[in-house]
Amino acid sequence: MPKRKNTFSSWPRRLAQRAVHAGWAWAQRTGSVTAEHPGRFRFGAMGTGTRLAFPLGTVFGEPWIRIGSHCIVGEQVTLTAGLMPGLDLGAEPILRIGDGVVLGRGSHVIADTTVTIGSDCYFGPYVYVTSTNHSYDDPHEPIGRQWPRMEPVEIGPGCWIGTGAVILPGARVGRNVVVAAGAVVRGEVPDHSVVAGAPARVVRRWTPDEGWQPPLRTPPPVPLPDDVTPDQLRALSRLDEESVARLAELDEAGLDAHGAARLAERDAHGAARLAEMEPGA
Repeated sequence: MPKRKNTFSSWPRRLAQRAVHAGWAWAQRTGSVTAEHPGRFRFGAMGTGTRLAFPLGTVFGEPWIRIGSHCIVGEQVTLTAGLMPGLDLGAEPILRIGDGVVLGRGSHVIADTTVTIGSDCYFGPYVYVTSTNHSYDDPHEPIGRQWPRMEPVEIGPGCWIGTGAVILPGARVGRNVVVAAGAVVRGEVPDHSVVAGAPARVVRRWTPDEGWQPPLRTPPPVPLPDDVTPDQLRALSRLDEESVARLAELDEAGLDAHGAARLAERDAHGAARLAEMEPGA
C-alpha cells in the first residue's frame, strides 16, 4: 500500500525549494558581467548595456576581446582569445564582437587568430565558431599533437546563425546571411543568402534583379504601425474568436492595423465594464 502523504511534511521542502530558487536568481543577477560590474574580467572593451549571463563558460584572453554595446551573451558561453591563458597577443584585438549581438546559451567563440562578428548578429544556442582546426598531415603522429592550422573568421552584420551550427577557420560569411541549424560553414558565403548542410551550400539567395531565388514560400510579415500602443496589443490578445472574425471582415473592407487595434481596445474595455456590472462580480 502506498504511504499516505503528510501535507505538513512538504512545507520544509517547499520553503527550501523557494530559498534555493531565490538564491540562484540572486547569483545570476550578481554574477553577470557588465561594463559597470566586470568582476575579475578586464576586457579590451565592453559597450553600454552589454551583459554576460551567469554562469559563464570559459573566458580568457579578455584584454584582446572587444564587445560592442547592447549585446546579450547567454549562459555557459565560451569566449577565448589565444591558444591558452597568459599569452601576450600584441597590440591589436583578436576577437571583435559588434553592437547588438546575441550569443545563445552554450555557444563557443574560439579566437586563436582574428575572429570578427558584425553588429546585429543573432546566434542560436550551442553555435561553435573557431579560427583553429587540427591538422593531420603526419599520418604517424597523433592528430592532437600536430600543430593546428589557423585562419581568420569573419561574420558580416545582420546574420542569423542557427542552433548547433559550426563556423570553421577561414570562413567569410557575408551580410544578412541565414545559416541553418546544424550547418557546417567553410569558405565564402555571399551576402543575402541562406546556407544549409554539412558542408554548407547556398540553398536560397537574394539579388536586386531577381529577388529571392528560389522564391519564398510564405509572405513577409507585416510590421506593426509605429503608433500602436502596448495597451492596444494587449487588447488584441484578449479578443475572442467572434471579435477576431469581425475585425477580419473590417480589414477586408479597408480598416488598417491601427484602426483594428483601436477597435479591439475599445471592445476589450467594453467587455471589462460589462463583466464588472454582472451580478456577483
